[in-house]
Amino acid sequence: MIEMMDRSEGNRVAIHVTGRLHQADYDALLPKLEELFRRHGKLRVLFYADAGFEGWDLQAAWADASLGFGHMADFDRLALVGAPDWVVWCVRLSAFLFKGEVRIFTGAELETAWDWLCA
Repeated sequence: MIEMMDRSEGNRVAIHVTGRLHQADYDALLPKLEELFRRHGKLRVLFYADAGFEGWDLQAAWADASLGFGHMADFDRLALVGAPDWVVWCVRLSAFLFKGEVRIFTGAELETAWDWLCA
């Protein structure tokens, strides 16, 4: 499941994920994000994976990668919070492609991550 968290405002977007993500999750999220990109240009995104996060199915992984690579220059900041080690590794591997700042935080650092995103 993917949901936009209540603290999202303007170009600051907080996304909470749990369980296994499917294409239907991205079908619901992507139009909202695309509208925010159109409205604000660059976004600051917090991606919070809780302890129940299990990853993506193949179609959702493709949708996620397409979003990231399609908007490489449109992320001002990206905070990855609470993600499993294998996701952290993938983000670190691809972070050099993004024009904005990328930081990794533990699940316990959610508030610190939000503060950094908003600074």
